[in-house]
Amino acid sequence: MLAQYFRSLNRVMLGLLALSLMPASPGWASENAVERDKAQACVVLLHGLWRSAWSMKAVEWELSSAGYQVVNSSYPSESFPIKELATMAVSGGVDACREQGFNRIHFVTHSLGGILVRAYLSQRQIPELHRVVMLGPPNQGSQFADYVGTLTLLRPLAPGLIDQLGTGEQSVPLQLGPVNFQLGIIAGTANYRGFLPGVPDEPGDGTVTVAETYVPGMQDILKLPVSHSFMMWDDSVLQQVVYFLRNGVFKRESPMPEMP
Repeated sequence: MLAQYFRSLNRVMLGLLALSLMPASPGWASENAVERDKAQACVVLLHGLWRSAWSMKAVEWELSSAGYQVVNSSYPSESFPIKELATMAVSGGVDACREQGFNRIHFVTHSLGGILVRAYLSQRQIPELHRVVMLGPPNQGSQFADYVGTLTLLRPLAPGLIDQLGTGEQSVPLQLGPVNFQLGIIAGTANYRGFLPGVPDEPGDGTVTVAETYVPGMQDILKLPVSHSFMMWDDSVLQQVVYFLRNGVFKRESPMPEMP
């Protein structure tokens, strides 16, 4: 974690040195003003199930280095149903941004965090909302959650919530409609636990398949060779998060795929 922090710090210092050596010109000044305006935003981070704000620390450091104000707080992910968690976690993040006077709010979420944003926005609006990046979200429910729900030893760790993240009748993601905000999704394709029971055979990150991340209305989706548990610490993921928040699309060499 410290290595990630110092890498981010070094990038900032090199960027400041480069800017100090650049000749001033009207064109550059105008472009710089646009970039500075893009950075005048507050980003709310929402971690996944059985995690804490520490799991999103690398994302926090990267966004802070890019000039964003970041709100990264823990919430009791295993203790309440999705509707209550959404009110608690999303409202808390939005209020923190508003208290600091920001009129543009982004979200970056991991797994369950993305479902909380969708659940919250299905009931109310966030006028300041600009863009959202979801990392490994089970937007179509999760087959792996279905399997975990059958394990007697694990059910007490998140009573009721496992069923809400599955693909059955209680699935919350399947009850939510299309998104109507600027959404970019990063789906992992590194499944290091395919040998374990309950892990889907389809391409995915070991917890959520690529197809399960899809949601109608999403603006862009990018597949990267990362796993579900550690994608938040991957340099390529971090760079793509910042790029999407600034541009509304991911940076890619091949054309953007047709949205399903």
